Amino acid sequence: MPPLATPGQRFAARLVDIVILGAIWTVALISTGALQYTMDHPGEQHMGKVTAALVITMALYFVYEGVMLALSGQTLGKKALRIRVAMLSDGNVPAGQGWVRAAVYVLPGMLIPLLIGTVFWLVNSASLLWDKPFQRCLHDKAARTVVVSAVQ
Repeated sequence: MPPLATPGQRFAARLVDIVILGAIWTVALISTGALQYTMDHPGEQHMGKVTAALVITMALYFVYEGVMLALSGQTLGKKALRIRVAMLSDGNVPAGQGWVRAAVYVLPGMLIPLLIGTVFWLVNSASLLWDKPFQRCLHDKAARTVVVSAVQ
């Protein structure tokens, strides 16, 4: 098994992926008309349109994360930081478990309007700091994966 990725590498990789998430969110806000509504009605939001944009965003981000992890164990952020997701048992690409990992990471985001999703994301991401010896987040534990160096 290659060495574990550092928390700093994982954080930086996630920042790259958050930029992608932000781009998806922006396109979803535009496509649902939520952004135009807010510009036409300053200080107001059309919650139906914002909710539709959130559902579209999380669904597309789930597909992005699931496909990338299942095929190569790397999202674009992980590729940029030269780290990858591996099965804890044998170091292989997670394949179907990549979808499990993506579901546990992404789908609680649907609850962001209730702040539950935000709290979950923070606890989930920070959990690698106290998990020993493999520094796994909750989504890693659910999928039985670990994040390792992709450089050999």
